[in-house]
Amino acid sequence: MRVTEMLRHKGDEVVTTTSRASVRDLLALLAEHRIGAVVVSDDGVHVDGIVSERDVVRRLHAEGDGVLDEPVSRIMTVDVHGCAPETPLDDLMVAMTERRIRHVPVLHDGRLVGIVSIGDVVKRRMAEVQAERDQLTDYITGGRMP
Repeated sequence: MRVTEMLRHKGDEVVTTTSRASVRDLLALLAEHRIGAVVVSDDGVHVDGIVSERDVVRRLHAEGDGVLDEPVSRIMTVDVHGCAPETPLDDLMVAMTERRIRHVPVLHDGRLVGIVSIGDVVKRRMAEVQAERDQLTDYITGGRMP
């Protein structure tokens, strides 16, 4: 399976914010959409960075609640690992594990077209394992359920 097929099932909506938005506004977006990360894009098309709940928590711990009124640009990750729609899901799983990242923007010709979370990957993999299990059960029982 490729990333594009996963996006077809989950949708391609990406919540974005600008680098000038406050961290407090970012938290509102995370809560409103019940997500763990937001892509930072000043033009809504290209990825300027990404910021996650973890980024906020780490900064709050290190600097206190004054960080809430700072711009997102101050805490975002600018070295963003993205993937292409054609990326095989197995390759994406390896990259996410090795880099210890939970959210990967999907880019086509440098333009943001989706985002994949570790939860999306696990959910998809669980569905594949269940389908394999069901096929094996049907094979073993000759199509009869006990």
